[in-house]
Amino acid sequence: MPGTSRDLTRLRTAITAFFALDGFLFAGWVVRIPAIKHQTGASAGDLGLALLGVSAGAVLTMTLTGRLCRRYGSHQVTVVCAVLLSLSVALPPLTHSVLALGAVLLIFGAAYGGINVAFNSAAVDLVTALRRPIMPSFHAAFSLGGMVGAGLGGLVAGALSPTLHLAGLAVVGLLVTAVAAPTLLRHEPPSAPTPAPSAPSAPETSRRPQGRVRGLVIVFGLIAGCTAYGEGAMADWGALHLEQDLDASSGVAALGYTCFALAMTIGRLSGTALLERLGHGRTVVAGGATAAAGMLLGSLAPSLWAALLGFAVTGLGLANLFPVAVERAGTLAGPSGVATASTFGYGGMLLGPPAIGFMADWLSLPVALTSVAVLAAIATLIGVATRRAVPN
Repeated sequence: MPGTSRDLTRLRTAITAFFALDGFLFAGWVVRIPAIKHQTGASAGDLGLALLGVSAGAVLTMTLTGRLCRRYGSHQVTVVCAVLLSLSVALPPLTHSVLALGAVLLIFGAAYGGINVAFNSAAVDLVTALRRPIMPSFHAAFSLGGMVGAGLGGLVAGALSPTLHLAGLAVVGLLVTAVAAPTLLRHEPPSAPTPAPSAPSAPETSRRPQGRVRGLVIVFGLIAGCTAYGEGAMADWGALHLEQDLDASSGVAALGYTCFALAMTIGRLSGTALLERLGHGRTVVAGGATAAAGMLLGSLAPSLWAALLGFAVTGLGLANLFPVAVERAGTLAGPSGVATASTFGYGGMLLGPPAIGFMADWLSLPVALTSVAVLAAIATLIGVATRRAVPN
């Protein structure tokens, strides 16, 4: 068990590497989806069904992974899932039918969902041991890894086939795992420091009725879901809104999600300082309110640059809601809490894009995008109601 600050720093570095690797591999796969669609001859509808394999694999695996983490340890499960994720990212270009693509994406989704629960559980243990709110820094690494993966994918798309590109990502993933895994496997997850003699002998959460703990975990899961709904909606519909409703060129429209993602990354990099200053409850309230205001501006503004500003403000507001929700759920219920919050979060990300599409058909895309603001406001209200539920 790590007993020195040096050991904990090494653990933090290793866990951060797995967060960044996850974002890097997932983004690298996403940018090759059009090429895989062409290779398999899939229609848009067929591709949508195949892509459900990622979602189904992730959701089905998340709860199971919480149990595996309790039995075998989050560090061991993280390493196994990292190997599986690295290997499975190379499989989609090897398929030549929609059915085969859906099958390999089920494996990829299972590894993606599993590693998200495992390394978030490992991160929660480390946050507890350090007694510092560093959870946003891990999610910043995920965001940075995704930006690098997407940027690299865009650069090599014209020069490398999907098979070579994704095989290269698999090699990178296995190398990063080989370097970072020994640190995780050498140490058990750290324990929280022993409380002072004057402190209560049992933690607050252990005295809570089990039903209340489950209820609070679900509430924090709802915050994660509201946040991920906004992320999914911005990724799939933000550029179209700028191009269709504000007459932006395709190049300028692409800046919409870039502004959002960059602002979210900056928000997460500064998240630890913000949490130390405001605490978890007030950070959720401030972030949700900021995101709600930003998305109202981004969706309803009559000018392009005001909308881009709104997208950036939304990214800043949403940045730390998911990390805080997962950390709070994990503090209450361990890996099971992380699994529950992550499942809600992934469900929100899945629900966002189709829900926006249906509402855009019934009403309009700008009005549909205001649902992101509504859910951010709901997260704010939940933050107000639960700000004293778990001590900072």
